[in-house]
Amino acid sequence: MKRFFCITLLVGLVIATISLANAESRLRMSTTTSTENSGLLSVLLPPFEKANNVKVDVISVGTGKALKLGENGDVDVVFVHARPLEDKFVADGSGIDRRDVMYNDFVIVGPGSDPAHIRGLKDAREALRRIAQTTSPFASRGDDSGTNRTELRLWKAAGIQPDPHSGWYRDLGQGMGATLNISAAMNAYTLTDRATWANFKNRKGLEIVTQDDPALFNPYGSILVNPAKWPRVKYSDAKTWHQWLTSKAGLDAITSYRINGEQLFFPPRPTTTN
Repeated sequence: MKRFFCITLLVGLVIATISLANAESRLRMSTTTSTENSGLLSVLLPPFEKANNVKVDVISVGTGKALKLGENGDVDVVFVHARPLEDKFVADGSGIDRRDVMYNDFVIVGPGSDPAHIRGLKDAREALRRIAQTTSPFASRGDDSGTNRTELRLWKAAGIQPDPHSGWYRDLGQGMGATLNISAAMNAYTLTDRATWANFKNRKGLEIVTQDDPALFNPYGSILVNPAKWPRVKYSDAKTWHQWLTSKAGLDAITSYRINGEQLFFPPRPTTTN
């Protein structure tokens, strides 16, 4: 009986050891809503998770909030698009090894009636000036996201400080999908990344009216949360994701993603030196 018990215990320990070895790791990633709203993550995550036996738990919020989660050590890696905030995140010691991942661009969408007469403009600042001059409805995300930061930078460059109490400028505090839904319901202009717009189904009367301004360039970066500051982060799994995302395999997955045949994300632009 004693021998049987020992054998049973040994078998149980072997099974437990095998189960632990095969157990799926879980990685926490905070990311901008555009990577999820665009549908890109549904293409990126499955091949990575299968190849590395790592489940990625995604927290999709505005870039400001995504970086705050990293600052607090509540995630292991961040995947965002607001370069000044990203650089500060690293400079403050919250993140390490920031890497360029990809880029796309922003567009201004608005009602087909185009009351501000900005259709076809390739100057986003002039487009915003006309929206303000005509007091045409404009929906702002107002959530400290990368998109919101770009919008505010463009208003400043246009010499305008929109007032949320003015009636025509609506500060929503919402993600990109919700902001587009509200814009469609209001017949309002808004700034959106092109990929989320391509994946957005509830357009109603909205269409792209201003695009192709270099000021609308939209780069994305991946940053590891600093394990020296937060020892509990899963640095090894985060590094595996970080390296895969910026490898040929990750880049191939990114550039293969299309909606209606349109490529929506592109390889990082090479850094040039003088």
